[in-house]
Amino acid sequence: MWWFQQGLSFLPVALVVWSAATFVFSYITAIVLRHVDPLVPYISDTGTIPPERCLFGIMLNVSSFLGMATMYVRYKQVYALNPDKSRIVKLNKIGLTLGLMSCFGLCIIANFQKCILYYIHVVGACLTFGVGAIYMLVQTILSYLMQPEVHSKDIFWIRLTVLLWCGSSIASMFVSSLVLYSGLYGTDLVQKLHWDPQEKGYTAHIVSTASEWSLAFSFLSFFLTYIRDFQKISLRAVVSLHGQTLYNTPQSFATDEQRLLIAGSI
Repeated sequence: MWWFQQGLSFLPVALVVWSAATFVFSYITAIVLRHVDPLVPYISDTGTIPPERCLFGIMLNVSSFLGMATMYVRYKQVYALNPDKSRIVKLNKIGLTLGLMSCFGLCIIANFQKCILYYIHVVGACLTFGVGAIYMLVQTILSYLMQPEVHSKDIFWIRLTVLLWCGSSIASMFVSSLVLYSGLYGTDLVQKLHWDPQEKGYTAHIVSTASEWSLAFSFLSFFLTYIRDFQKISLRAVVSLHGQTLYNTPQSFATDEQRLLIAGSI
């Protein structure tokens, strides 16, 4: 059995690989068609013009679904390992809520492009990266609370390192974007897809775009830390049939002894 076939470890693997492929494919398409500059454009700019916009949107929607599935499995695993620890249970529920909000933000980014509905796109970005960063913080705290009983200290330090990487990327992007969109370098920069290195504001633009790419890959790196954990969990769906037919008649209802219980692994 391959390592990614153990438990549900394929979920974070699929999330990371698919999301990275989304960024890379839309970037390559936009570069080949000369819709953006080759040197670190905004990720959203690579999904602004058709046909890469279509590819970007549908692939990010799939990433959102994979993200929700991964976060749900993480929630179930933490709960199963700590059913009697109220503090961990409460934090775990908060983490799941934040994670689902972040995935919803990713759907907004996928379906509301930057150059069309900018402010809605920004709301989606804030949900994805802002709320997502808080999700990472909660999971890091949970890792701290569960070590060394449930897992080693190493995984806590790895997640803390990735969290600090994410935080520094957010800070860098926030400051450079404030400088770039302060009005000193023009007022229509949102629609601008091509930059001349000699233009004013080019340095702030590059810092901002590089920070965005760094932020995106810090998120993907965080989910890579779930792979070993997910090798040790599987979920099972249980279907309970309340009758042997689907007719709405008294004869179709079976007794408790006759009810069928079918269980299948997910």
